Amino acid sequence: MRTIVHSSLLDDPRKAARIRELHAAGDLHRVIDEPIQQLLIFDRSVAFVRITPLAYTPGALMIRQQGLIATLIDLFEHAWARAREVTEPAYRLSPREREVLALIAEGRSNSAVARTLSITEAAVGKHVASVFAKLDLPATEDDNRRVLAVLAYLRGSAR
Repeated sequence: MRTIVHSSLLDDPRKAARIRELHAAGDLHRVIDEPIQQLLIFDRSVAFVRITPLAYTPGALMIRQQGLIATLIDLFEHAWARAREVTEPAYRLSPREREVLALIAEGRSNSAVARTLSITEAAVGKHVASVFAKLDLPATEDDNRRVLAVLAYLRGSAR
């Protein structure tokens, strides 16, 4: 089974653990930052979509029309291609931590990041420390964690 989940689900430790558990068991999961609609497609012959896409109300439409199913499959495949692996370090980072790291990758200082995001320098420091921890970048005498975090960002593994 292939599943695309929104990155916000990984902000909940229990949901993130369950997703990674299913992934480790053989299900394929990818993560996307953009809004997505819930969609189930079975055997390329039946699809289910929510009656009210953005609300969590019960009810789904069952679709059997092959032209529409082909379109839904195409939409899923495009989203799958844009999504990243659930195991990438980036999905350990919160959206705010990704914002902070993106600004650091632009060469900004902590004070410049704080001004840009309208937060305190202390908050930036906490976000940076969290990025280091989540990207498994321990403090050592031989490495510059800020540079290593930026390199991970530039490689795409921390976006």
